[in-house]
Amino acid sequence: MSHQFQQYHLFSLPRDLLDTLVPRNDFNQVPEPSTPPRTGTPPPPPQPTAGSRACNICLGAVFVDVDDQRAHFRSDWHRYNVKIRLNGGEPVAEAQFAQLVDGLEDSISGSASSSDSDSDDSDAVAALVHKTRKLARPSSPESSTPKLPQTPLVWFHSPPSTQVGIYKAVFSSSTPPTEYLAELKQMQIGGEYGRTWALFMTAGGHFAGAIVRVKRPDGDEDDGGLTKKGKSRKPKPEIEVLKHKTFHRYTTRRKQGGSQGLNDNAKSKAVSAGAMLRRYGEQALRDDIRNLLQDWADDIHDCERIWIRASVSNRRIFLDYENAVIEKGDERLRTFPFPTRRPTQAELSRCLQELTRVKVSHLTEEALRAQDEALLASLPKPKPQPAPAPQPEAAKQKDKPAVPQLSPEEEQLRDKWTRLLDMIKRGRLDTLKTFWDREGAALGGVNTPVPDWTDEKGGTLLQVAAHCGQEEITKWLLEDLRADPTLDVPSSTVAAEDDSGVESDGDVPRLPRGKGGRRTAYELARTKAVRDVFRRCAAAHPDWWDWLGTEHGARVPSVLSSEMEEGREEKKKARRKGLKDKVKEREKEREAASPPPPPPPVEEPKPRKAKEEPANGPRKLGGASGTTESVAGLTPEMRAKIERERRARAAEARMKALQGGGRA
Repeated sequence: MSHQFQQYHLFSLPRDLLDTLVPRNDFNQVPEPSTPPRTGTPPPPPQPTAGSRACNICLGAVFVDVDDQRAHFRSDWHRYNVKIRLNGGEPVAEAQFAQLVDGLEDSISGSASSSDSDSDDSDAVAALVHKTRKLARPSSPESSTPKLPQTPLVWFHSPPSTQVGIYKAVFSSSTPPTEYLAELKQMQIGGEYGRTWALFMTAGGHFAGAIVRVKRPDGDEDDGGLTKKGKSRKPKPEIEVLKHKTFHRYTTRRKQGGSQGLNDNAKSKAVSAGAMLRRYGEQALRDDIRNLLQDWADDIHDCERIWIRASVSNRRIFLDYENAVIEKGDERLRTFPFPTRRPTQAELSRCLQELTRVKVSHLTEEALRAQDEALLASLPKPKPQPAPAPQPEAAKQKDKPAVPQLSPEEEQLRDKWTRLLDMIKRGRLDTLKTFWDREGAALGGVNTPVPDWTDEKGGTLLQVAAHCGQEEITKWLLEDLRADPTLDVPSSTVAAEDDSGVESDGDVPRLPRGKGGRRTAYELARTKAVRDVFRRCAAAHPDWWDWLGTEHGARVPSVLSSEMEEGREEKKKARRKGLKDKVKEREKEREAASPPPPPPPVEEPKPRKAKEEPANGPRKLGGASGTTESVAGLTPEMRAKIERERRARAAEARMKALQGGGRA
């Protein structure tokens, strides 16, 4: 039967195709049908005759019918050859396998059993493969085979020219790659209630969820009968949506990206109306999703796989909260192994089709072999390492020791310290409180020395906070956690730290350094506000520590009570008032020393004519020739224009006078 140009459903593969599938190894190479004989090995196996069946992995395996071929696929010999080929080795003939088995102390039993429960590898096969790996292990890393990039698909080959690809995420996480084929065959069984999946997506305030049946129960197949009206029955769909729900909340500012919660964590909380609406939308979206999960709890409990598409922050909506329906470490949890778009019902359907539709290609074994060889040739070859030249003993002693490899526990501890110090430097007090409540005991307490690899200016958390100028965090460490302010700053920090850039206290003298240059957290403070935190705490809790001690104390010069602060404010006000009074006195002295300005000349008022316009009324452009008030305050250009008007009117008056005298 030809399988070309067909689409297969993952849970309804044809039996004739399923029986002929063989896995491809890590390098996606098709198993060789035969290998040339070796020296000292048995003669080459007989070639299969026309119409007979053969195994493409095991040497000389020829079968009469399908049942014989199935029994061979369940045998230990075949499983051993499959494991060896997946590890890049060469398969062995049946006689060689028998010799290898004789060399083991444990015997292999039931290799020819036809029970389905024998799909798990026996201990003897695993021991034999482990022994073969040790014998074939290369002596140097340069001879190791280069690894190909990991792909989300696992491929199977069906002779002569059919390949099927299935997403690895579909299989159980506890199933090794060698057992994918056995689990694929098990997927064709629907059971009494069928197989169901749960799919959830959320992003940008959009949510889409569904409970789908991907495999009908056994016995619920199409019978091809007729309805009561004599019409042919409509075939039942392979995939059935049992429940689905979509909704949307306003959580993201348009064209800005990122949720309001992430923006609040990165910056200070915005107080705009839009920000408040987005915060309400995030809370409503979280409540809606969790209520939906609670309503679907029974269906989710029976699901075989749970697919979730969500960001790191949005995954907390589904997991890790009180009375959560889905546990955080649930083995059924999966993420979609391909890009997805906005969460909608149509997108869920598309993703479900992508997961359950088997990828099919039709390449001959020669074409696959050429493709694999080209892929292997394109990989970068490891550079040969030259043999190290012999070094004298003196040179070997001068070599720096190699950096030790960190264990997972040490890497996790370093990550916690890095996050803790970053919160202190950035002044994130609320986040720091939550983190300390969870991890403070594991890190050793508030007075635990900061690790040397951090290169911080301070040996404790209090010293780091004081040096960074974080006033609120310093106060929290001193008053809430009772951090010890009397601990000495490490000598390396004292040597590297100087007094440059430190704000001075005008009313508090600086103490001289103690013996050996001793310094404390107070002296690492670079701002006056942080130093006042130490002084206030010393005044409020004098019995906690030796605040004023110089040799073994905290080296705080003096305390700062509330009365002292009030007095200091009064002094500042009096000083400001005195400065203002001095300024006023200087101005008065300056006025008294300078001679008074001469009074402005007073002009006698001229008698107005009967037809003259009132002095306070509007005047014509130009005005009287003898007045100066009309041009006062004008620009030179305006003054010149007014002067031209005056001259023109005077010339016009003279012309009229001459004309009147001539007529007389």
